[in-house]
Amino acid sequence: MIIGYCFICAFLVLINKVCPQVPVEGFIGGSVVLPCSSTKRDLKLQDINVLWRDKGSETVYDIISGKDSVERQNPRYKNRAETFPDEYERGNFSIRLINLNHTDTGEFSCFITHSSYSKQEIVWLFINDSTAVPNKESPKEENQEPGTISILICVCIIIPLIFVFIAVFIIWRIRTQTPCLEGTVANLMPCCTPYVSAASEQPVFSRT
Repeated sequence: MIIGYCFICAFLVLINKVCPQVPVEGFIGGSVVLPCSSTKRDLKLQDINVLWRDKGSETVYDIISGKDSVERQNPRYKNRAETFPDEYERGNFSIRLINLNHTDTGEFSCFITHSSYSKQEIVWLFINDSTAVPNKESPKEENQEPGTISILICVCIIIPLIFVFIAVFIIWRIRTQTPCLEGTVANLMPCCTPYVSAASEQPVFSRT
């Protein structure tokens, strides 16, 4: 059972590592929504801080006490990042990044902090070489596609791991329950005890 618990723990850790990372695709010169939302709906906006950071820990956008703040914003994101204030009450703190270029490729982190709650979301932005700009969608519609992709990635990784875990568990159970079935005939001899037949007076082996 110890082996089974170890596999379960490793399985849960892997899920936790893979699922939070959301892939998003953008196009050169286009715009893209980087999703970030809170599952807590009973928090007051004035008590919430949201910090967006890029792969170099540079400030992309800040929402301090429920209000937009660009005082510490990195110059490369000036007039390129925008939020959706009307969505704050719903816990949606996504940002739209416009005029995309190759240097935007990489990891973006969203930190939601509160005195009784904290959350981090990681978004991976991939920039397509094509200059074609897809049709603009609402934040809710654009957030659905990355979420679907993330679920598919998790499913593709989780399902094979489940089969591997089941196979290892079955093999382990078979080996622990049938120790006398392994090895050569010589190894099987200790599992048997001889007795002398009254008719033939020859030793006969019987399994104990």
